[in-house]
Amino acid sequence: MHKNRNNPESPVALVTGAALRIGAAIVTRVHAAGYRVVLHYHRSESAALALASTLNAQRPDSVRILPADLLDKTAVMALAQQALDQWQRVDLLVNNASMFYPTPLQSITSKDWDNLSGSNAVAPLWLAQQLAPALSASQGCIVNITDSTAELGVGKFTPYTMAKAALSNMTRSLARELAPTVRVNAVAPGVILWPEYAGGISEEEKTQRLNNTALGCAGTAADIAEAVLFLASASYITGQVLRVDGGAALYHH
Repeated sequence: MHKNRNNPESPVALVTGAALRIGAAIVTRVHAAGYRVVLHYHRSESAALALASTLNAQRPDSVRILPADLLDKTAVMALAQQALDQWQRVDLLVNNASMFYPTPLQSITSKDWDNLSGSNAVAPLWLAQQLAPALSASQGCIVNITDSTAELGVGKFTPYTMAKAALSNMTRSLARELAPTVRVNAVAPGVILWPEYAGGISEEEKTQRLNNTALGCAGTAADIAEAVLFLASASYITGQVLRVDGGAALYHH
């Protein structure tokens, strides 16, 4: 894709929530395709340092890390500017960072709403706003990570699914507004990695989720990373939400 990987004209990707899990897979994949990467993290500093070290060993000074609390608008604005300051360009913004945990209706607090809407919808909006001029200058793109269940709803996860549905709508709205210079798409994962919130998910629920998937198995973080790279490279696709869910949506129609 990019033959001279140390070329100062090599594209730059900013990936949020990029130290672990799906974010780390996205960083690894776009880096292998020739991107320089600004790796954002919040609390996972040791993982961010380790991943950056590994990738910089493959290609010197090709990954830099930046911390930010995405619930703090000032920090989000600073992150956008600091990302631009690294190599004076951003070609790809991947809004991957996400908080996810159950919130039964009667237990929802203002903090829950702020956490879930802030990380999943509001921060991506501010980053898109701040980076739109740079993305336009580089004819770049935005890839948002939504959720295959966002349009269907999930009991006890209402603020989360509301926020992800908002992110899907933001994808389509910004695809209209930023065209033709910036493409905006999203990847909607299905069963990829089991959640890490307290209490987790029962074995019975896991089996049920997999039984409601056409392919009968969970996907991998690499599947999502491959879809992100595809959308970053597909020059005639914009405004799309690509389901990477093993066919789970087929069971909901």
